Amino acid sequence: MKLNDKKVINGWAFYDWANSAYFLVISTAIFPAYFIARTSQEIDIFGMHVSNKSLYSYAVSFSYFVIVILSPLLSGIADYGGKRMFFLKLFTVMGAVSCIMLSFFTGDTVVDDTSNPIMLFLKHGFAAISHNVDVIMGTLAFILATIGAAGGIVFYNAYLPEIVTEDKYDKVSAKGYAYGYAGSVILLVFILFMSLKPEFFGIPENTTIPYRLGFALVGLWWLGFAQITFRRLPPDKNVKLTKEVITKGFQEVYKVYKKIKKNTNIKRFLAAVFFYSAGVQTVIYLATVFAKEELHFGTDELIIIVLILQLVAIVGAYIFAEISDRLGNKAGLLIMVFIWLAITAIAYFIQSKQQFYVLAALVGMVMGGIQSQSRSSYSKLIGSETGDLTSYFSFFDIVLKLSIVIGTFAFGIVNQLTGDLRKSVLSLAFFFLAGFILLLMTKFEKTTEENK
Repeated sequence: MKLNDKKVINGWAFYDWANSAYFLVISTAIFPAYFIARTSQEIDIFGMHVSNKSLYSYAVSFSYFVIVILSPLLSGIADYGGKRMFFLKLFTVMGAVSCIMLSFFTGDTVVDDTSNPIMLFLKHGFAAISHNVDVIMGTLAFILATIGAAGGIVFYNAYLPEIVTEDKYDKVSAKGYAYGYAGSVILLVFILFMSLKPEFFGIPENTTIPYRLGFALVGLWWLGFAQITFRRLPPDKNVKLTKEVITKGFQEVYKVYKKIKKNTNIKRFLAAVFFYSAGVQTVIYLATVFAKEELHFGTDELIIIVLILQLVAIVGAYIFAEISDRLGNKAGLLIMVFIWLAITAIAYFIQSKQQFYVLAALVGMVMGGIQSQSRSSYSKLIGSETGDLTSYFSFFDIVLKLSIVIGTFAFGIVNQLTGDLRKSVLSLAFFFLAGFILLLMTKFEKTTEENK
């Protein structure tokens, strides 16, 4: 297809606009605090008492672990069978519908209505896991929504080298993230207004309805705006999903694995991404939990913090795209990882809400930049001439998802052992330091023909 086509680029960027609503509203701004507020501090699961903060962290870890398992196979099928758009649509629908299902999650609701056969079935069906059916159902819906959001990203990212030339990677990647931050902020502001002025919408005051309606709106927003992307990106090949296609899918992934294994730069870069992303993604997922528990931010204050993060991130994505253009991707990434390292130390000592607002602005500045430049840097390393883009990006995606599994799990373990969120945040410094060292060892040159 024609490269650098503005309409196609905008269509691609609109998927960020669509699914970033999940990452902002569900995984960052509202649902974490909502989950903590609406559940008991200790939850009984399989006879074990788990803190609600740890349960949330483990749910994130499990979601991304599932994607780590599925991503290689599905990406191989997408490359060989030409099913990239099919899987992008599949994960989008699953994630969006699960967000809508979250609107039924009200919190700690023990099922004791034995006159209702459905409730009786649920009570006995979940008795071995937990007496709290609503928490389990809400957690499952959150897990499926997370799998949908995370699962579609690998197929979306793989379109970047296919629609633009290499000199446009940094700026187009930044454009996608900027669209995502801007679009998700619009929806979040609307949900915030609905929660502050429920009577304007005919909603009773002092209820969870505005937030639960917000979860449903995320699903509708995601599914609706994704249609622009579906229409403008290249369609799939007309190939039936047969046993041969699945077998070839495995072979496709293994072929790419052997290529990556021989390329030292790609291996070091992926290792660096693994470590610093473990820190970045854990901060994004649990920042509001930290603010609520340690500094006693209210829900509305937390949303304001996230708005600061998102708006500053738009600027940060473009600033670091320019820095990478002038100094190179390696220098840009090293600067951002060093700032992230400093953030973990500052967070450990922070005491006031005013200080946290400043820290949130700093996080926002490097949040957009490091995600955008990681994607564009990897595109440059693998080159656009390869025919295995989805498989290459599946390994990039596996590294990102596995980093979230390890990062959030480590955060949960430290919190479970120490009961101190500050120590949990400080422990993330290890991930940033390891990523910084590995970046220093990486040469930012794309893979050569001999390594393919």
